[in-house]
Amino acid sequence: QDSASPLMEQLIFFHDHALLILVMITVLVGYLMFMLFFNNYVNRFFLHGQLIEMIWTILPAIILLFIALPSLRLLYLLDEINEPSVTLKKIGHQWYWSYEYSDFNNIEFDSYMIPTNELSTDGFRLLDVDNRIVLPMNSQIRILVTAADVIHSWTIPALGVKVDGTPGRLNQTNFFINRPGLFYGQCSEICGANHS
Repeated sequence: QDSASPLMEQLIFFHDHALLILVMITVLVGYLMFMLFFNNYVNRFFLHGQLIEMIWTILPAIILLFIALPSLRLLYLLDEINEPSVTLKKIGHQWYWSYEYSDFNNIEFDSYMIPTNELSTDGFRLLDVDNRIVLPMNSQIRILVTAADVIHSWTIPALGVKVDGTPGRLNQTNFFINRPGLFYGQCSEICGANHS
């Protein structure tokens, strides 16, 4: 699915940025390897080249900075928790999720994956559930994730969200939905038979 949050857009931009640098490095190394086939070895016994050694030591360090600095910026953006409008607690079970809207009294439900034989013709196999979460757009949403039995991982790729649910531990993250839509996610941890 296409991006539906500013954080996912930043992740896509960083991916494209890193891929551009990798393509440039691959083209340069490929060109140098290709040119080796036509080398006449004029300087075959040339022993000292301090300038070129300094260049091929410093240049990769500079290139790594061009990857590391945007990556660190993005890590801090992903980890920042802003003032949430809605808090949603998720508890992973084998093999369903329990949801609680923490800001309201007694709003909690379980969400089970719809079995393939009960799926409607327009449903998505291994993705559709019987009870969907409804969240507002253009609002900061905080997610609290834990698990009751084994390690689970609550993931929605279109929102750039992936949080591990570990028994005995409460993890949190946040996201901002900037367009309406129906977004699908899956458990991203091998948690058992109905892992999907």
